[in-house]
Amino acid sequence: TLAAYDPAFAFELALIIRDGIRRMYEEQEDGFYYITVGNENYVQPPMPAGCEEGVLKGLYRFKAAAKPLPLRAQLIASGAIVNEALKAQAILAEKFGVAADVWSATSWKALYEDVESVDRADRMAPGKAARKSWLDACLAGAEGPFVVATDYIKAWAGAVAGAFPRRPILLGCDGFGRSETRESLRDFFEVDAKNIAYGALCGLNREGKFDA
Repeated sequence: TLAAYDPAFAFELALIIRDGIRRMYEEQEDGFYYITVGNENYVQPPMPAGCEEGVLKGLYRFKAAAKPLPLRAQLIASGAIVNEALKAQAILAEKFGVAADVWSATSWKALYEDVESVDRADRMAPGKAARKSWLDACLAGAEGPFVVATDYIKAWAGAVAGAFPRRPILLGCDGFGRSETRESLRDFFEVDAKNIAYGALCGLNREGKFDA
């Protein structure tokens, strides 16, 4: 087995490493963990209560909108791009009256495998009640457009796009780009805070809730 993770924060990394040790050393599973770790310095937040299961299954809500506003959106990001989603959350609330929740996607591979497993189980048991994937269970009641931002190619998250309650807007680093700074590179690939916020507004426009 291969477990592939892209943690955004130190507590996520600690939970993932502990799970790998448990599975491979305590339970003697054959496999290995592939963990992407960056070298960008930023403030490390405390671990949110009850996030452990979501970190290991690939998705959890990291920060809910601070207050109710007329419009809603869902921002889903991986790795260091979660910080850009948090900045976009503030932009949307302060400038556009949009209450956005920020989700951390720690493993698109885990989400994909779970979606495929649930689809197969349903296909092999016609007539029985359909199961829910972890992605579906997390996002089923979420309001507003989904904006997904990663610094990988869009297809990485796009592999589970069909499992979202509504078609997500995918932002990723497709192609080739060279830049002097992270800021300019993220601007070039349109995965920075302003582009995530813009994606949410475009999604609201698509739903007929925000004027072009």
